[in-house]
Amino acid sequence: MIASRLKTVTGIGLDRVAAAVGADPDVLRLENLDTDIPVPGIALEETRRAIIDDDCNSWLPLTGRMELRGAVARHLKAHTGCTYDPASQVVITCGGQEGLLNSLLALVDPGNQVIITDPTYAGMINRIRLVGAEPVFVPFRSGAGEWRLDLDRLADAVSEKTRAVFIMNPSMPSGAVLNAEEWQVVADLCARHDLWLIYNAAMERIVYDGRDVIHPASLKGMAERTVTIGSASKEFRMIGWKVGWVAGPATAIEALATVHVYNTADPVGITQTAVAVVLDASEEQSGVVAAVEEWQRRRDVIMEELSDFEIVPAAGGWSMLLNVGELGLTSLDASERLLTHGKIAATYMRDWGRENADQFVRLVFSNEPVERLAGIGERVRAALR
Repeated sequence: MIASRLKTVTGIGLDRVAAAVGADPDVLRLENLDTDIPVPGIALEETRRAIIDDDCNSWLPLTGRMELRGAVARHLKAHTGCTYDPASQVVITCGGQEGLLNSLLALVDPGNQVIITDPTYAGMINRIRLVGAEPVFVPFRSGAGEWRLDLDRLADAVSEKTRAVFIMNPSMPSGAVLNAEEWQVVADLCARHDLWLIYNAAMERIVYDGRDVIHPASLKGMAERTVTIGSASKEFRMIGWKVGWVAGPATAIEALATVHVYNTADPVGITQTAVAVVLDASEEQSGVVAAVEEWQRRRDVIMEELSDFEIVPAAGGWSMLLNVGELGLTSLDASERLLTHGKIAATYMRDWGRENADQFVRLVFSNEPVERLAGIGERVRAALR
């Protein structure tokens, strides 16, 4: 007999879509969060050095190398104005994904409720279920060409069982970016009800059209209740390095470090120093600004090509949602038709929310160049109309 908590854990979808594609080179790969934009050259150089460094071929330190923990602390200081002690307030994890689960295990008890946006990454929703807690969905609403969080529903979502608010910004899969008003309402809610904010910051600086980057720990009273989960996989394109980090108040990080040690024992040794180098590098060296500009160009091509469909442009991140419900289709049906008739791999959103779910498919624009995206409108129309 399997554990009962797994009965509510749903599929993620993208693995099924990717398997259906096979190796067909003509398919537009819009189903998965990959990117073809190269990793920083300085990361490659440092990784080559670390491979033959015996100190990097080690289990220790269990909570991450100090040079990387220091680089994370400096990175957060620059973006939040808050000071983090590398020794007691930063833990290095095996990618951001481990940080998500560890944070929930450290801060949330079985039977608690965790507020989460709708839609959101299925991996966040189901990690809440894996720890025995209940996700409480607060929807994004689309209008005037953007997604905005339903603040009335947010206020109503709190109960005596609520322990935390779990937010990714920019949000995935919608590409929504919280504005200053929304972040302040979230901060006030957390302070009023003594809640943790578990903040998935993996795409924090991937924002478009000149939007501001707002880190919630920078808001008054939020540093002591915000746990930030970061990753090298998105902004730095270092997906295969599997390096993430969690930072926050010392009491939370002490508990999280215990979970980390008994979950994975240690992060990947030979990749940590490369991430440290990139975190301390200039924007030109890291390539973040140039990468964001290129991803925005790709987003714009899709928006122009699909101007006669219902689709809200991503304000940030690597993906956005095509409304197929308005065409009388479920997300699974649309995903299958897009692949069969349009040679487009797009993940169905059936299990990625509650109100904002089965009427959408996700289009990831980070892994296909502008030249290949040209003509996507014709492909979508052939498949769905």
